[in-house]
Amino acid sequence: MGAAWYLGYHGGMHVPGIPSCLLLSVCLAATMAGAEKRVIHPPEFPAGRPFSTGLLVGDTLYISGQVGADLKTGQIPEDFEAEVRQCLDNIGLVLKAAGMSFADAVSVQVYLTDMSLFPRMNAVYVKYFPEPRPTRTTVGVASLVGKARIEITVTARKSSK
Repeated sequence: MGAAWYLGYHGGMHVPGIPSCLLLSVCLAATMAGAEKRVIHPPEFPAGRPFSTGLLVGDTLYISGQVGADLKTGQIPEDFEAEVRQCLDNIGLVLKAAGMSFADAVSVQVYLTDMSLFPRMNAVYVKYFPEPRPTRTTVGVASLVGKARIEITVTARKSSK
């Protein structure tokens, strides 16, 4: 077997010769079969963008990357902490429109143009996401749209409580 092939493991059984990514894809496809996509677009967000602000698939919400721009003016605050708050407030509007909250977030991706801003971002971030906090990846990037220094995307799942 080549280096790209692994023994698949599913339900306590080894499935020789099936790449793990293929096995995962088949399992995800079976799980998502029949789940309809519903666009979540809070009225505060501009219309006509080439992407959906949020997509609700079954009980999982996928939120497009949000920057800290004011939704009415498009302006990004000079103060970094205000930019982070605005970014998270924008995400909160999408969560609310889907009937969710920050407590429903399961995975977060943060993109920063300057990794030295990480502690300052984190100080604001922890005020929004309650324990247990979602998984998170933070990545330094060369640039973001306009003057944005941060972009955050969230995946949330409606709790069964």
